[in-house]
Amino acid sequence: MEHVQPIVDQVAAGKRLGDDEFLLLEKKADLYQLGFLANTIRERRHPERYVTYVIDRNINYTDICVSACKFCAFYKAPDEKGGYLLTFDELAEKIRETKELGGTQILLQGGLHPELPLEYYEDMLRFMKSTGIHVHGFSPPEICHFANIAGLKIREVIARLISAGLDSIPGGGAEILSDRVRQATAPRKCSSDEWIGVMEEAHRQGLRTTATMMFGHVETIAERLEHLRRLRELQDRTGGFTAFIPWPFQPDNTVLADIDKVGANGYLRMLALSRIYLDNFDNIQASWVTQGPKVAQLSLFFGANDFGSTMIEENVVAAAGVSFRLSEQEIRRLVADAGFTPMQRRMDYSLVE
Repeated sequence: MEHVQPIVDQVAAGKRLGDDEFLLLEKKADLYQLGFLANTIRERRHPERYVTYVIDRNINYTDICVSACKFCAFYKAPDEKGGYLLTFDELAEKIRETKELGGTQILLQGGLHPELPLEYYEDMLRFMKSTGIHVHGFSPPEICHFANIAGLKIREVIARLISAGLDSIPGGGAEILSDRVRQATAPRKCSSDEWIGVMEEAHRQGLRTTATMMFGHVETIAERLEHLRRLRELQDRTGGFTAFIPWPFQPDNTVLADIDKVGANGYLRMLALSRIYLDNFDNIQASWVTQGPKVAQLSLFFGANDFGSTMIEENVVAAAGVSFRLSEQEIRRLVADAGFTPMQRRMDYSLVE
C-alpha cells in the first residue's frame, strides 16, 4: 500500500502517469484507491456533475464478413447461409424510428463484405444523410477494407467518405492495439499501426472519432498498457478523440468461449486505470451494455462521466448472449439516482437542449 502512495499523490496533484507507475498501480493499488484517483480526475475535468448520454441506434448493415475474428459471435462467412445486407428501404425505416425516439445519430458498422465496392458505401452515406441524421460510421478495419477493395490510399477513401456525408468515425475494431494479440485473435483484420493510421488521417481531415478497448481475452496487462499508450500518444498529436470506451470481452458463442469473463471488479479496475492514464481524454464512457445498469452506475465513481448510448438496436454483443436493454427514461433515472444530472448529448459532446 505504502509504495503506491507517492504515485497516488502525484496523480492527485495532476501529474501524468508513466508506464512503470501504471503497472505498479495495476498490481498493488486496491479497488478503492483506484476509484478515489479516477473519481478525483473525473471531478476535476467535469465539476458540473453532468452525466451525458446519446440517443442513437447501432445499425449493422451486413453480417457477411471475411475477417473471421475469434471473438465475434455475430459474423457470417461469405459462403455461409443466413447472411444479410440491409436494403436502403430498411435503413430508412430504422432511421425514421430512431428520429421518432429523439435520436441524433446512427452508429453504422458492418462486416467486411468481399463484394461491395467503395461506391456502394458512398451511395449508402448519401442516402442516409438525405434524412438529416448524423452518421457515426465505418470503423478503421472497414476503412482499411474499403481501401484494399478500391486500390486506394486511406486518405483518399476517407476524403471520399467525408464528401459522401460521413460525420465521424467510431473506435471499433481496436480490441487490443498489440500485433501479437491481433495475430492470435483476428489475423485478417487491420494491424494496430493501420488502426492508428486511419484515426490519425481522419483527425487530420477534420473528423472527430472515438477510441475503444475490448479487454479480457488473450492479452497481458503490458499489452493493455501498450494500447492505452498508443491512444494517448495519438491524442497528444491530434486531439481528435472525443471519448474512450473500454469494455470486457463477452466469450459466449465465440471460438474463445472457454475464457473466464471479466467480472465487475476487473472491469471497474480497468476503467479507473484508463481514466487515470488517459489524461488527455475529456470523456470516458461506462459500458452498461456488457455490465448491466448497477455496475454502470458504479462506473460513475470510477472515472466514467458518460453513460453511452440508449442502443435502440444492438446486434454484435447480443450475439454473444448479453442482452441488457435500457430506455432513455431508465438511463436518466439511473444517473439521477447516482446523484448526477443526466444530459443528452451529440457525438461531439455538445448538449441537446
